[in-house]
Amino acid sequence: MINRNPQLDKNRVLQHLLTTEGLPASILLQILDTAESFVGVTERDVKKVPLLRGKSIFNLFFEPSTRTRTTFEIAAKRLSADVFNLNIAVSAQSKGETLLDTVDNLSAMNADMFVVRHVQSGAAHLIAKHAKPGIHVINAGDGRHAHPTQALLDMFTIRRYKKEFHNLKIAIVGDILHSRVARSQIHALTTLGVPEVRVIAPKTLLPSKVERLGVHVFHDMNAGLRDIDVLMMLRLQKERMQGANLPSSEEYFKNYGLTPEKLRLAKPDAIVMHPGPMNRGVEIDSMVADGNQSVILPQVTYGIAVRMAVMSILAGHQV
Repeated sequence: MINRNPQLDKNRVLQHLLTTEGLPASILLQILDTAESFVGVTERDVKKVPLLRGKSIFNLFFEPSTRTRTTFEIAAKRLSADVFNLNIAVSAQSKGETLLDTVDNLSAMNADMFVVRHVQSGAAHLIAKHAKPGIHVINAGDGRHAHPTQALLDMFTIRRYKKEFHNLKIAIVGDILHSRVARSQIHALTTLGVPEVRVIAPKTLLPSKVERLGVHVFHDMNAGLRDIDVLMMLRLQKERMQGANLPSSEEYFKNYGLTPEKLRLAKPDAIVMHPGPMNRGVEIDSMVADGNQSVILPQVTYGIAVRMAVMSILAGHQV
């Protein structure tokens, strides 16, 4: 059988992490299980293991992102790798160098791994296809397409609080249309066996034919939240509200912002998640964001362990 997944080698071993789409449950669970072993490392006085000592990891951020870049940097350093942060958008590319020329030059510096964030969908796939054999590529977010490590840290957080996936009802709320996080979440949730994934959003913020991804669509948030176990709120950029999609941030918050009153429609032990950064008073009320059902800060903590897991697996190591 021909292996058509560019993320896996002929033996079905992970070589790149570009998207959660098409990855088997065994790979997703391998990453979650490995991350579990790294949580203890992040809680020790000496937060380092020598697994990637001598390896060179290049953070190639063609699109600004302080939070994501920082968590990748912390993860790599806790594995004892050498980390190089390159602000490509204001260096080589501003001087006219093409994306692939940049990759060639960095490959010539004997890189072992590229962490790539790019405004264009498919950029990470292109780099993985072009990079020299032996260089692993991690997609840290490309356009509207995918953000696999964010989705995996979300899966890790859900498993930590809910233990199993097969008995959950999960709602993803907000700007599904522009969200690479939502797409990666949906693929991961359905692969891991979540029986009911709902998306809740106005029609203008939903992709056409989103039902084909295996989700149930709700436009009424009150109806969509009933009996939910996990709420995954999405970031909504305020500048988008000035266009044709939404009339105002106030009206969006009224209809789709998560308030304590709306949260009571979900199960009493439902958890609230958000990939950050949050727009308080737009997609989420501060009383919910800071409340006892919020697991938003643990998501950030677990993100480091998950990224350590991905890097160590790609490099051929597990603890």
